[in-house]
Amino acid sequence: MLQVTRLGRFARFAPLLVGVGSAVALSAAPAAASSSLAPPPVRDEDRATGGDHLTVTVRNAGGDADGTYEVDCHPGGGSHPDAGGACAVVERNTRWGKDAFAAVPRDSVCTMQYGGPATAHVTGTWAGRPVDARFDRSNGCEIGRWDRLVPLLPEVGRQA
Repeated sequence: MLQVTRLGRFARFAPLLVGVGSAVALSAAPAAASSSLAPPPVRDEDRATGGDHLTVTVRNAGGDADGTYEVDCHPGGGSHPDAGGACAVVERNTRWGKDAFAAVPRDSVCTMQYGGPATAHVTGTWAGRPVDARFDRSNGCEIGRWDRLVPLLPEVGRQA
């Protein structure tokens, strides 16, 4: 439908206005369509047949936290002191197309704080993919990465 309006002294810009309006309408349509699409969650049938299995080795965390623990999820179990909580926290941090155990990007700007000498090494299989991740508390980014996976990794450095 063509709408006729009085443009007066702006009449010479009419073709430009129609072109810009069309471009805006066309560019907005794909954005609106794609923003409503979210990736599907990992389904149980997409997981490895043996379930998810992680081995967590913790050093220098202090107290009873140091040691090597096994965590089995889907179904849950293992020698980890809170196997159910460990499975739940990894599940919460799992996003389709993203690595729940990804390292902090090299170009990240992190606060210069030291969270202690604790280190952890997590290996195994999660969501059908191999896991081999190392954790420490050497700066604010690494502390945040560690804290996102508590209780899979022990809670350290908190003052009561």
